Amino acid sequence: MTSVDDLWFLSDKACQTAEQTYHDLRKRYTGFVEFTRHRNVPRNRFRDVATVARDHGAPYGAHTLAYRPSGELLLVRHEGVDLWVLPGGELDEGESLQEAALRELGEESGIEATIKGLGMLGRIEFYCDGNMAWGVLPVYEAHAETTDIAVDDPDHEISEARWFDELPADTRDREEILEWRGQRFGDGA
Repeated sequence: MTSVDDLWFLSDKACQTAEQTYHDLRKRYTGFVEFTRHRNVPRNRFRDVATVARDHGAPYGAHTLAYRPSGELLLVRHEGVDLWVLPGGELDEGESLQEAALRELGEESGIEATIKGLGMLGRIEFYCDGNMAWGVLPVYEAHAETTDIAVDDPDHEISEARWFDELPADTRDREEILEWRGQRFGDGA
């Protein structure tokens, strides 16, 4: 079997798992913001994301829209992309998407929260050498139970966490977050 056939087989399996994960999330939740991203990636990156998507459907793991009752949203500074992002990351073995989202939230900010639903659901498509694989990006909305910040990121990617009333211009997925926020809190702040 050639490596092209190997990538095709891997991408086919990744798409099947992503489709199942997507439908499971859509059956369980309603009222979330959906979006799609397209990424052209090199062969080694394609293999990595397709492998993770094959295993559980979510190549970037799960993330959290942690908010205070006042509507302030928690963002973390991710040094690898030099942007403010929603806390989140990959699943550990045997972990559910919700468990991963809450664990990552704790590591990256020290915040404890209660998941209230699914705030956003992304479809991330990856392309390489004529192959396509995709995966879901579930972003849970969660009410913060604690608000004191303490970054303890074992990956050392997160340098800062902060509550925001108004999102910085350099926020990844800013438009989608603002759309969610408008639906959730009735404004576009």
